[in-house]
Amino acid sequence: MARIVISGACGRMGKEISKNLLLLPEHELVGFVDVVKVGQDMGEIIGTTKLGKAVESNLKEVLLNNKAEVMLDFSRAEGAFNNILTALENKVRVVSGTTGFSPEQLQKIEEKANKNQVGCILAPNFTIGALLMIKLSEIAVKYFADVEIIEYHHNLKVDAPSGTAIKTAQAIVSKRENRPKPITEEIKISGSRGGDFEGVKIHSVRLPGLLAHQEVIFGGRGQSLSIRHDVYSRESYLDGILFALKKVFELDKFVYGLESLLF
Repeated sequence: MARIVISGACGRMGKEISKNLLLLPEHELVGFVDVVKVGQDMGEIIGTTKLGKAVESNLKEVLLNNKAEVMLDFSRAEGAFNNILTALENKVRVVSGTTGFSPEQLQKIEEKANKNQVGCILAPNFTIGALLMIKLSEIAVKYFADVEIIEYHHNLKVDAPSGTAIKTAQAIVSKRENRPKPITEEIKISGSRGGDFEGVKIHSVRLPGLLAHQEVIFGGRGQSLSIRHDVYSRESYLDGILFALKKVFELDKFVYGLESLLF
């Protein structure tokens, strides 16, 4: 039974995952950390019976006092970065779905995990469908060099483009054999053609009513190919999280993305 501390426990993902993991006997939630609702019982926060475990704000104390084996993190990048380093410094494994890290922050996390020989998985997306979408995009780009990504999220998502969109673009570029020839465009409104990641355009949509969706569109002579993934419930992340919680015990280093462990 893995002893897990949830960081970002009171966020949308933190609450949903806590509720689901409490139903699984193979995992024990021993602590809950956040900067809001400190002192409140986590059971009351997620709408179940009292758990006898209150939300706390001092991550290091929670990790050490509860002999945590894994920190499961779903917070924001500005706080998650230091939290992940704290966990790794104290030999606690990390599984994180937080996005918005800079390349420099990712490098420091990787260096800390590898130096301390502690398993650390950072995954922009835990849904199996999204991982398959990325894998299929790697195949498609060998035949369709022209590609754009449109990602759609709820209006409360603070980072753009999404971590999944960036990971998709990185995967496409790594497998792309021919880069499309640049064309001269007349841009009437700045930003209307989206962001550019090494020749792959990324467009971000933020609207209420959406959750998490992405479409990768490939264009060719007289045809197009669309690969789309839609998330309708945060329960969709559970299978990938359970997979990561199992795999992180087999690692002594940093891994970015679940696809290298799945495929």
